[in-house]
Amino acid sequence: MYDFSSLIDAALLPYTQIMLKAERDLWAHPQTGYREWYASNYLKEHFEKLGYQPVMAGNIPGFYADFHTGRPGPMIAIFVEMDSLICANHPKSDPQSGYVHACGHHAQCAALLGIAAAVLAPEIRDRLSGTVRFIAVPAEELLELGYRKKLKEQGIIKYFGGKVEFLYRGYLDGVDAAFMVHSSCSNKLLTFPVGSNGCFSKNITYHGKSAHAGGEPQNGINALYAANLGLHAINALRETFVDDDHIRVHPIITAGGSAVNAIPETVAMESYVRGATLESIVSANEKINRAIAASALALGANVTISDLMGYFPLKPNEEMKQLGYEIARRLYGADQVELSATWDTGCTDMGDIASVMPALHPYIAGAVGHGHGADYDIQDPHKAVVESARFQTAFLCALLENGGSETIKIKQNAKLLFSSYADYFRTVDALEMEQEAINYIRDGEAHVRWKK
Repeated sequence: MYDFSSLIDAALLPYTQIMLKAERDLWAHPQTGYREWYASNYLKEHFEKLGYQPVMAGNIPGFYADFHTGRPGPMIAIFVEMDSLICANHPKSDPQSGYVHACGHHAQCAALLGIAAAVLAPEIRDRLSGTVRFIAVPAEELLELGYRKKLKEQGIIKYFGGKVEFLYRGYLDGVDAAFMVHSSCSNKLLTFPVGSNGCFSKNITYHGKSAHAGGEPQNGINALYAANLGLHAINALRETFVDDDHIRVHPIITAGGSAVNAIPETVAMESYVRGATLESIVSANEKINRAIAASALALGANVTISDLMGYFPLKPNEEMKQLGYEIARRLYGADQVELSATWDTGCTDMGDIASVMPALHPYIAGAVGHGHGADYDIQDPHKAVVESARFQTAFLCALLENGGSETIKIKQNAKLLFSSYADYFRTVDALEMEQEAINYIRDGEAHVRWKK
């Protein structure tokens, strides 16, 4: 059982250099979420060369492409993420945009080409059942929230995260289980985490009143000072967060005024509120919104709070994790594989996928430095790309051999947060909020609202 290693190695060997070249090509052309047209077109062309017919997302980057075995069975989705980060002080960032692949998503994309090629080999294809859906998604990194808010207002997207947007568009209809492998800086070749945080995404706009900063500041309302009070109020709340909830709040100011000789009238902020459970995120977010509203009231300003469910906490399917761990041990030996007991306080929209279907999101070595940092790099592309493709192909084979019996069992036993996509979206949409926090009724009286 699961002894596909020699077949997989033979199938991947002719594509090794193509994968490694793709890693370098995609590294050299980073683009952030919902802008990844280079990666989208690059992968599309390579898939077409392999004989696939990608279904493009159209008005946003990304696609899916199906491999049909010709035999009935489950559908497995394999994700890769195309977007980069913004890290202008990274020595290899784009000098104009600051874009750089400081999280290794480009390595995922390169590995996918090898998997897509390997399953076409008759010796592998003939042992599988069902369908494989290869999905190149945009916008996993939840950044440039103001830009995404504009895309939403224009009707181009409905959701900020690429996987959630693809789920909404129907690109995961019929999928029974999903997985992906993310690069990491771990000493172990493959790590299977216990889970990770979810988050709310926030756009916060303080509204003041402009006036001459030197001549008549008394006639203005300083939105920047209100925002500064808000940051201090948020910091004062941190001791109220429960340790096991893993709450993380990290706001930034994206617009702080237009001219030094004018009182800042409009100040824009973005933030996450991260946590280990939906309940803890909602509770912490209410406290944050109260602090934001109070800071505006203190200065006689106003503030518009725009909240969206960012990503759900990720809880990998335990049966998939044990299966993946066993395959990795057989491929690489027990000393190269780890079942981590540490909760990850980062976030990924793979958490949303895992809330509606069995899903797995392990990490593979090959990177050095710190994720999202100026020292991040793919030092060993053979690990990050080729070994990633090798493991994923073996895992896919285990899920789809024998009529897909493993996947059928996993799906039957899965305890999901939501019983349907519709239930998931109802919950997500109910958490959305955009409103001004303060209604000034008369002098000395105002109504303050920080919840929907």
